Amino acid sequence: MKIAIIGSSKFAKQMVEYQKKLMDLGHRVDLHEHYVLQAKGEMRDMIERMNKEHAKVKIENDYIKYHHNEIVKSDAVLVLNFDKNGIDNYIGGNTLIEMGDAYVLDKKIFLLNSVPEMMYTDEIIAMQPVILNGDLSKIKL
Repeated sequence: MKIAIIGSSKFAKQMVEYQKKLMDLGHRVDLHEHYVLQAKGEMRDMIERMNKEHAKVKIENDYIKYHHNEIVKSDAVLVLNFDKNGIDNYIGGNTLIEMGDAYVLDKKIFLLNSVPEMMYTDEIIAMQPVILNGDLSKIKL
């Protein structure tokens, strides 16, 4: 199965880790090269810029369209929703958009962890994601 990994860019190391785990299970996974470089500790100036001018960096790199195109080419998405900003199982704005893309494109949505308590929890639930509770073997079409 072709799977797009989505989640906060703060989870770049985990994205690379989960890409390998999914590939070991026989899935195909592409990651944006920026996540791979960030996971290696590279691109420090871009990371610093993102902390100051996040939207500008997203526009310059066209990240929203990149992820949309990856979702179009995939069978499913895996949402890496780890704790962030004091929120358990955080799902940010971009990830919510990407989940919406997957939903309207009839792609299966898998959440690594349970649904977070956020102001858009109902919207996340309405997309009917499969909650994996960390168990990647539950990924099935």
